[in-house]
Amino acid sequence: MILRKAIISEIPIIWKILRDAIEQRKQDGSEQWQNGYPNEQTIFEDIINGYAYVLIDDSIIVAYAAIILGNEPSYKDIKGEWLTNDNYVVIHRVATSNKSKGKGVATQLFKMVENICIEQKVYSIKVDTNFDNIPMLKILDKLNYTYCGEIYYQGSPRKAFEKVISLFNGDMV
Repeated sequence: MILRKAIISEIPIIWKILRDAIEQRKQDGSEQWQNGYPNEQTIFEDIINGYAYVLIDDSIIVAYAAIILGNEPSYKDIKGEWLTNDNYVVIHRVATSNKSKGKGVATQLFKMVENICIEQKVYSIKVDTNFDNIPMLKILDKLNYTYCGEIYYQGSPRKAFEKVISLFNGDMV
């Protein structure tokens, strides 16, 4: 699998993956992503800002994520405490294609983001998710993310997690 930056011409494929994820969240009874966000404009802005990444398997886009090196304003006010106050990478809008669900694709994407962090000499990844996003909570637990507290993103409370990447404890992939 290859993780690379997305391009404008891939918006329809990415939007299909996100629409399917939005529908899945709805079927799961979640309010996450049920208010018009994310949308095609979000993807376009992610691409323009250099945040949009696609995971490719056998020439097919199987997952999407916004990977942001820098500041996430909503992370400043946390009910709790982050593990670090250093530079960090944020992962938003993770979605996998329906054909890839249950195959560890999102887990692989997260591991590949760790490599991006190491290349950029950034050793912290911060993530937030809805309290009822069980698949994402399982991934974060499996990959040893630490629950740090609660933040508000897009006006909704989210569970906030952080992982500190160490080159010496086996986290490097």
